[in-house]
Amino acid sequence: MNANELRDFARRYTAAWCSRNPASVAAFFSESGSLKINEAAPAVGRQAITAAAQGFMSAFPDLVVTMDDAILERGGAVYRWTLTGRNSGPGGTGNAVRISGHEEWRFGPDGFIAGSKGHFDEAEYQRQLKVGASRPLAGKVALVAGGTRGAGRGIAVELGAAGATVYVTGRTTRTHRSEYGRPETIEETAELVSAAGGQGIAVQADHLVAETVRALVDRIRAEHHRLDILVNDLWGGEDLKEWNKAVWEHDLANGLRLLSLGVHTHLITAHFALPLLIERPGGLLVEVTDGTAEYNADHYRINPFYDLAKVAVARMAWAHAQDLARHGATSVCITPGWLRSEMMLDAFGVTEATWRDAAARVPHFVISETPRFVGRAVATLAADPDRSRWNGQSLSSGQLAKIYGFTDVDGSQPDAWRYVVEVQEAGKPADATGYR
Repeated sequence: MNANELRDFARRYTAAWCSRNPASVAAFFSESGSLKINEAAPAVGRQAITAAAQGFMSAFPDLVVTMDDAILERGGAVYRWTLTGRNSGPGGTGNAVRISGHEEWRFGPDGFIAGSKGHFDEAEYQRQLKVGASRPLAGKVALVAGGTRGAGRGIAVELGAAGATVYVTGRTTRTHRSEYGRPETIEETAELVSAAGGQGIAVQADHLVAETVRALVDRIRAEHHRLDILVNDLWGGEDLKEWNKAVWEHDLANGLRLLSLGVHTHLITAHFALPLLIERPGGLLVEVTDGTAEYNADHYRINPFYDLAKVAVARMAWAHAQDLARHGATSVCITPGWLRSEMMLDAFGVTEATWRDAAARVPHFVISETPRFVGRAVATLAADPDRSRWNGQSLSSGQLAKIYGFTDVDGSQPDAWRYVVEVQEAGKPADATGYR
């Protein structure tokens, strides 16, 4: 099965889940195939799989499943989905649910699914059954500058899941690639935002070009007359940094380019976007960096150019906070932990489904997190009516998870920056117990 055949198979499987016919779901499995969901006992055989599918269809009479992705893996595939519906079946709570998950498929020689291991966030699912899917950012408009991949994509998707309209900018589109040469595009991110429940709008933009950014903000003003959330996740310096090089050893042109991409872009975007944001009280500016202010204050980060870029973003958030406070707006700096971005997974030769394999070679990778985790941190902040209490502060995804109670997609709460200091730098064996 090639990639195109897999996607066709996955689309038909998705349609079967939406068909209200549970036997049509089971028809995608081998006669003795199995379907396991989270920690429940597997349903083995088509009859049992039909009963399992019937359970979901009965619980959610208006069940809709959408395919988020389907990718080939070693010996099988990973199918990612989002389920929406109202739990109005027999004994249901009547609440709306929107939950995402994935299935790891192993195919049999007959071309059907021999085994499927499914996973979704059970705690979040149970919460939604009790209180309903939350869309606290419905009607809000966000700009995620630098949302092509990584943390920016995770933030955009989670803002969408909370109901926001999200403008997603970046340099890479389906017809043009940036100097990174990566396959991820802003159109893909926008589609993920819409699939999550928001409205994703992709706009190609080089944030070093002032007139381009001015035109972007003019468009947001014309189309929505407001900007509630600005996320500056502009970077682009991964291929420019040189590890452990003094300023006289590091390539000067690359170092200065890194500073332009990682600092100037933030200032240019803030210059044009913040006047629109402060037209309504309650706006939120989020500056994304690498490392908390506390950690970076006494840790030398890779080289002088990288160090300056990451420290400058945190200071920038603090400086903006002084100006925004009098307009009733809030500015914060946030950092993810050890991020399982697309680039990081590729560097380790793993996927999101197999990321734990990398920990065999790099043991402390056990504390890593998905881009959705920092996304949930930003979405939670944006929905907090008391978010001004954080004005000017440097925050982390793990820190906010402990305060607000949100989790990563696997239900964990990785606190990477505390782990780095207390375990990794302390020379202790890799063990995330108590840290996620």
